[in-house]
Amino acid sequence: MPLTTFSPELLAPAGDMSRLDAVLRYGADAVYLGGTEMNLRAGAAGFTPEALGTALAKARRCGARVYCCVNALPYEHQLETVRATLERLAQPFSCNQQTLEPHWRDDTLPDTTENSIDGLIIADPGVLRMARRIAPHIPVHMSTQANTANSESAAFWRDMGASRLNLARELGAADIRAIMRAVPDVEYETFVHGAMCLAVSGRCLLSAWMNDRPANLGQCTHPCRFDYRTAGLAASDAEPDHAGIELDVEERTRAGAPAWTVTQDSGWSHIWSPHDLCLVRYLRWFAVQGVAALKIEGRMKTAGYAAQVVDVYRTAVDDLAAGRFRPALYMRELCNTATRPLSSGFFLPRGRRRTWQAASSGHRLPLVARTGRRLSAGSWEMAVLAPWQCDRPVEILVPGLKRPLLQPQHCRVENHRGETARQVHPGTSAILHCDHPDLAPGLFLRACT
Repeated sequence: MPLTTFSPELLAPAGDMSRLDAVLRYGADAVYLGGTEMNLRAGAAGFTPEALGTALAKARRCGARVYCCVNALPYEHQLETVRATLERLAQPFSCNQQTLEPHWRDDTLPDTTENSIDGLIIADPGVLRMARRIAPHIPVHMSTQANTANSESAAFWRDMGASRLNLARELGAADIRAIMRAVPDVEYETFVHGAMCLAVSGRCLLSAWMNDRPANLGQCTHPCRFDYRTAGLAASDAEPDHAGIELDVEERTRAGAPAWTVTQDSGWSHIWSPHDLCLVRYLRWFAVQGVAALKIEGRMKTAGYAAQVVDVYRTAVDDLAAGRFRPALYMRELCNTATRPLSSGFFLPRGRRRTWQAASSGHRLPLVARTGRRLSAGSWEMAVLAPWQCDRPVEILVPGLKRPLLQPQHCRVENHRGETARQVHPGTSAILHCDHPDLAPGLFLRACT
């Protein structure tokens, strides 16, 4: 019996075409991406009009939707760039199917197809006003940067023409429920996984102040993730090579009660770095409330990271519909992908907050390769992602959290010189000779314990 009758949309990041392919392959219902301007991820190349046409064609092939970010907070001199961006996004994008890899083509469609984006993700009220004038036919989704944290703000954005609101990550379960009940005639989405920001909904000035790279224009250098230590501490006393020191920090008005714990590794500390958000255990709650979309952060993360996280959340959402739930399995997979501790964030009351430790670098199972084209029966083009010991078993990351093993005695790896290899190196290509029935284009292979 289903654990819920409502299935939220799973919304995944697509920082480039490789990442888009990965999240679609592992089950995203929708993707969010940016063009080459004003998309709050200046470090990502973004999608040109031609690439966006290809992305839309691939998404339609999978029955997925595409939302385009125009969520930077522009200055006056950037308004013409915003206008030009919106005018281009208001038009359909074409794609010639013959330019797609064979497994993305749809023989039932004409060679050239045209598709339009399904929504604009916007943060600035001025950009919203321009979008309603230039592209009134495209739904507007308010970004987390809009910091929608109460029902009056939700009603305001609804009245201004927004059809979906991304609620602030600083909200707890009670606040989310209250806002949705007070303003029910609009869709809501919430972040359920990924990086959290030191500032309110990402509106941070650290990067601009320290490095002249404004986060609100998509140029954040993430100084909150840097390592710090007390500059005046003598080297002989600091023990810079001593790892694993934890220091409880008190606040002046609450002396005697630790406000937080600073962890030091190799003499340096992450003073400002928040944990990563992880709400997979609470997906049934979101479904029961009727949250329209569950959003995963990570347009700057690797395709492999995005694929693994999407696989977990896709499986968890499908499990709810199938009447089962396997939180231990989900957390084991997510802790393997994480590089920082995972946390329930602000979702639970302070006294009930949960934290899970990421797998240490020595125990993390790396992705060693990704399948490309099928060259012939039982032969696959492979992109090597990490040192691959070909005489050891690896597991195929099959969507649905299925992890069948490839045993070395049943396959052969050929390096770029055409030689049978015992090891291949990252950044090179290889050919995998194996007739395992679960192999398919776009799947990742992972080392085993």
